[in-house]
Amino acid sequence: MGFDPIRAEMRFGYGRSPVIGAPTSIDAMLEGVAGPDVMAERFAIAPFEEVRARVILRRALRKQIKATDASQAERDAAITEQKALYKAAYQDGLHWLRQTMQRRVWTSTGFRERLATFWGDHFTAYGKMQVLRAGTGPYLDEAIRPNLAGRFEDMLIAAVRHPLMLHFLDQDKSVGPNSDLAQKAAGRGLNENLAREVLELHTLGVDGPYTQDDVRQLAELFTGLNWTPHKGAIFRKRAAEPGAETVLGRRYGAAAEIAPVEDVLRDLARHPATARHIARKLAVHFVADVPDRDLVAAMEARYRETGGDLVAVYEAMLRHPAAWRAQAGNIKRPEAFVSSSLRALAVPEDVLGAWKSGRINRQLRQPLARMGQPWQRPLGPDGWSEEDRAWITPQGMAGRLQWALGVPEVLRQEVPDPRDFVEVALGPVVPERVRFAARAAESRREGIALVLMSPAFQRV
Repeated sequence: MGFDPIRAEMRFGYGRSPVIGAPTSIDAMLEGVAGPDVMAERFAIAPFEEVRARVILRRALRKQIKATDASQAERDAAITEQKALYKAAYQDGLHWLRQTMQRRVWTSTGFRERLATFWGDHFTAYGKMQVLRAGTGPYLDEAIRPNLAGRFEDMLIAAVRHPLMLHFLDQDKSVGPNSDLAQKAAGRGLNENLAREVLELHTLGVDGPYTQDDVRQLAELFTGLNWTPHKGAIFRKRAAEPGAETVLGRRYGAAAEIAPVEDVLRDLARHPATARHIARKLAVHFVADVPDRDLVAAMEARYRETGGDLVAVYEAMLRHPAAWRAQAGNIKRPEAFVSSSLRALAVPEDVLGAWKSGRINRQLRQPLARMGQPWQRPLGPDGWSEEDRAWITPQGMAGRLQWALGVPEVLRQEVPDPRDFVEVALGPVVPERVRFAARAAESRREGIALVLMSPAFQRV
């Protein structure tokens, strides 16, 4: 079993499209990852600088609202402006949702978009205050997408040092117990969140060879990492724990500077346990909940041979026969289900592009939440579950059916003939029961819904 263009789109992309051709080879898939990021340019998302500017304005407005020397009129004006600021941030979040869907519908390099989703989930981060809630899209475009074809260590450093990650894991609250800042500011202490997640989730894995002492030492090494709305990501020497730290048996420099932080991240990225963790996680996401052992071993070996060259790891996965097995793979998560539905229907760019905030909320954000996957809001830093049972729930499947039946409202154009659509969505090897259901449906609306809800479409 080897490369198959239909399976390449279904398993490693966002499904088939009636207007965009499938990749012609594994080499083409890999070139699509390493080439220019056409979709990010075509469907742009604002830089994090704009999010930072909103945080600065929010602080100024809150100060004005609480000012004892401000008039009531001045405070009222500040309250009104603050509400407008929150609304703009909320609308931007919806806009980035639409832009992300457009990328998935119109990409000719579906593997690249799937990888962006995978790594964004691996390095989960989101804003915990209103003006930062729209920050995930900019974070992904800055820390994740530019590093999809590089070395894992570069993506790790970019993600860990990004302001949104520092905010999400409360690194801005972490102070070295013996630092200058701790001596002068009572009540400030060490926060281990970032260090723990870097070891447990981002690199070595939950069963990795680290101890609680490694967590604490790494947390102390991280204490200088911080961010401010006015300066962005910074290294704050006054908060850094003085002296050298030992992580996994290696000592990292006593100087309070960024270099030892990057050194430890590179060492963690190159650790054999990280190679194993990343290889297995990629295989689980793209191939099966219980992936072929030889497949994982081949990917792990390639990771170690190349020092974490991600394209080499992707290639090891794609060239392994187990990656192309004919058996149905993982069930699509809700956002993949919606994305692949929109792609199979080839919803015109100008149709999605014309949607205002209210429509995006009704047709995308709310349905995803009903299906069990609120947009870019997983329950914790470990991201979304990869297990099928997490998504095959009565409420989740009811949400999918409701959305599938609402496709005519989504399209606002003529609904395709189900007899043709089933061939587009599933390719030439269509299960006879699904073809019969598409043929026998009482209406086009029901026929499309039956195809979208079929096991053949729901799984990759």
